[in-house]
Amino acid sequence: MIKFEHRPVRYGEDRIVIGGTVPGIGTEIDDPDGWVWALLESLDGTRTVDQVVADLVHRYPTHPAADVREAIDDLHTAGYLHEPEPITSGGRHQSALALWRWIDRTPGRSAQDVQMLLAQARVTVIGVGGVGATAALALTLAGVGQIHCVDDDVVELSNLNRQILYTENDLGLPKVQAAVQRLREHNSEVRVTGGFQRVDGTAMLRALATECDVLLMAADTPSEIRFWTAAACQDTGTAWVHGGYEGPRVSVGLYRPGTGPCHDCGQIARQHELAAGPAVTFWSPGAGRTRAHASNVITAVTTGVHAAHVTMSLITGAPAVPANGEFGWNLVRLDQGQRVGLDSPLPACPTCG
Repeated sequence: MIKFEHRPVRYGEDRIVIGGTVPGIGTEIDDPDGWVWALLESLDGTRTVDQVVADLVHRYPTHPAADVREAIDDLHTAGYLHEPEPITSGGRHQSALALWRWIDRTPGRSAQDVQMLLAQARVTVIGVGGVGATAALALTLAGVGQIHCVDDDVVELSNLNRQILYTENDLGLPKVQAAVQRLREHNSEVRVTGGFQRVDGTAMLRALATECDVLLMAADTPSEIRFWTAAACQDTGTAWVHGGYEGPRVSVGLYRPGTGPCHDCGQIARQHELAAGPAVTFWSPGAGRTRAHASNVITAVTTGVHAAHVTMSLITGAPAVPANGEFGWNLVRLDQGQRVGLDSPLPACPTCG
């Protein structure tokens, strides 16, 4: 039967939209003689394929059985059909199952299958500050089976404008300790662990990467940490995500080693682009000065939620967000996310080339 979330709409007598109006999911179908609409009306879960074919051939004799079966196969391949499922009420992930049916167009895969992939997954979150705390909470609520949090900082008053896991009662506590307790309170079905550790190089990240399916890098210090992560995950073949923000611009990157350009390919390409341009002069009064990191709950949470989203995409393929690149959003204009990335690895990349 047709997924309820993809229920078709007929416009006039000759145009059908199935899957809704979201780009990447919805499809427009021409139907000049009405037989496609009749087919869609028949796919309501009460009849077998043979019964549907026999009915359509009887009503529209100009379309032979082979045409009807081909149309059903096309709908199945496009991910608009599923086996009838019992309607249930309640349950932690009921709403999520409806969303998986909507955004997952993998032929023959059920929403329960997608949810099970999350339940079987292991994610390590490095840094549980503004981005990492939000991402860890989102992944916990979503039902990721195991989440391991790593951080070496304590909760400070200045964190409370954006780091949503912590309260004033947590001031002075290690973030990992407070985060693990809070996450367990949200979902006892998820195994949440923590390590009060400072990431000090590729070797440590390599050890952490071997213990998870996706590594989510939400720490921004030291400045080399993403390069360490790229190297560690390249060595172990571990998918990884990073998330961060610079003022009102937020960004996430997702990478699946061995399937395309890595993080370092993109960084090298940017360095070459800058080197080919005019000389850059920075404002001299700003030299050596430090200011508070420009951020609030919106920048931190927006980034963290997107980081969790692409992490779940790497685990389930629902939706199939293009990997091996970065996406950025401008919160000043609420621009649509723009992808930045290369089409293929750089041969000179020291990490993957």
